[in-house]
Amino acid sequence: MVTIKRYPNRKLYDTEARKYITLDKIAELIRSGNEVEVLDTASGEDLTALILTQIIHEQEKKNRGFLPRSVLQSLVQSGGETLNNLRSGLSYPLNLVSHVDDEIRRRVEVLVKEGEIRLEDGQQMVKRLIQNASESFNTEEGRAADFFDRLKLLGVPSRSELDDLKNQIATLEAALASLTEAAEDDSEV
Repeated sequence: MVTIKRYPNRKLYDTEARKYITLDKIAELIRSGNEVEVLDTASGEDLTALILTQIIHEQEKKNRGFLPRSVLQSLVQSGGETLNNLRSGLSYPLNLVSHVDDEIRRRVEVLVKEGEIRLEDGQQMVKRLIQNASESFNTEEGRAADFFDRLKLLGVPSRSELDDLKNQIATLEAALASLTEAAEDDSEV
């Protein structure tokens, strides 16, 4: 993890490279896969979210439409609660077989609620699907061949897709923090 210190004059210092760093350079570090932590030198407060928000704000100024307006409005309306829920879901350890079973149950429940199938038929369907899924995991070939196909069919994201989502969430959190800070600054004026 790269630790960046922010001084009272708002200058940012990369402790690993032992030199001052710009927001653009921090963005490059993050894009290249580095995890970054920004700490206030005076208080020790973690300013990472604030700096990420500033990065997004700068990118939005440079590239109008970097984030769709609807995404920004949803973030402001939700007050960040949606992000917290999504983050906890993404952070949950991957027990894929359990997730597949849960997804099967969830989708069948939707069909029952919408009146597409009867409750009894739905219960039988869940039983058969879960049994078929577990039987395919019992053989080496079944695990290797069917596993990813079944996950794709169920819409379960891959690890790289989850990582992309985590990065997007961090970006959105930063944008929200920036917007919140800008709104607070505007209200103080």
